[in-house]
Amino acid sequence: MSTTLLHQIALTLIPGIGCVQARILLEHLSPEEVFTSKRSTLEKIEGIGTIRASSIKQFHNFETAEKEIAFIEKYKIQPLFITDETYPKRLLNCYDAPTMLYYRGTTNLNHAKIIAIIGSRTHTEYGKQMTETLVTTLSDSNILVVSGLAYGVDALAHKACLKSNIQTVGVLAHGLDTIYPSAHKDMAKEMLQSGGLLTEFMTNTKPDKHNFPSRNRIVAGISDATIVIETDIKGGSMITAELANGYNKDVFAFPGKTTDKRSSGCNYLIKNNKAVLLTDAAQLLESMGWVEHKKREKRKTKELFINFTEDEKIIIDILTEKGQIGIDEINFLSGLSSSVVAVCILNLEMQNIVQRLPGKIYQLT
Repeated sequence: MSTTLLHQIALTLIPGIGCVQARILLEHLSPEEVFTSKRSTLEKIEGIGTIRASSIKQFHNFETAEKEIAFIEKYKIQPLFITDETYPKRLLNCYDAPTMLYYRGTTNLNHAKIIAIIGSRTHTEYGKQMTETLVTTLSDSNILVVSGLAYGVDALAHKACLKSNIQTVGVLAHGLDTIYPSAHKDMAKEMLQSGGLLTEFMTNTKPDKHNFPSRNRIVAGISDATIVIETDIKGGSMITAELANGYNKDVFAFPGKTTDKRSSGCNYLIKNNKAVLLTDAAQLLESMGWVEHKKREKRKTKELFINFTEDEKIIIDILTEKGQIGIDEINFLSGLSSSVVAVCILNLEMQNIVQRLPGKIYQLT
């Protein structure tokens, strides 16, 4: 048994230590060191303090972590700790990213293009048509579709993906030892071969009401964009859309009749500039900068005659290697200050060398 995995799982079991506090601890200590450090060391970490330090030192429930490891090994589940290379990178930009995820599936959770499709559990025929049309039209775009495996739009999206040979991942509000709703067991089994199932919850965790908002933050955070098909003004889809906005993700919504209650949420999001009005897949691809263009020889020629600064060359080299990349990662990889990067990016945009995409993503034009 891996002692590292044991301590990683145990970290998620400590009372009073949530995702935010765990991340603070991991900035200073390894998972093993969290449990072996002195109380005084833990107390000095900003955001931990006396009460949480005491909770850590009083923790002895390693037996539960051991049982989880046995389940993981038996069913070939992939544990994804927040510091692992295979952990979904997009979630790292969320302040409340799950400390540990449990994954069964075949697809790469760091896929180049990921969207979430969400909506009402009690969809109309219009919602069904919009969902199926959107997914079918995206079948040649190499996109991973994420949703919540719930009744309604979620299930429609997953089923349409399976039918169109699109990878799809269901994010669960419970452990991997069960499927909720049970009516989706066959679909979930099929998704394991063409996508996967993902959760932050351990075995024996029931789909309690308070787990669903936690599940929704993963749906929003793991995706580049969230598409709301059809929803009431209240409900899980609205929570997910709000979370996506909070994470600085792109949100799109299909408009509906002003008299239709099940489109009132979408209309609200559009009206209040919390979502872009979406009409079809082509618009989505164009808005996200996912339309394939032929290489432009003019840009290559132009680059030969422009005298870039050393800082600008660093950024161009990063964009050349990475393709599409977020501003935070540019700051990190370049080693430049954020203000210097901002000036360089602006200059390169004005010279039509760099193009800004939604979500503060940049690429060479």
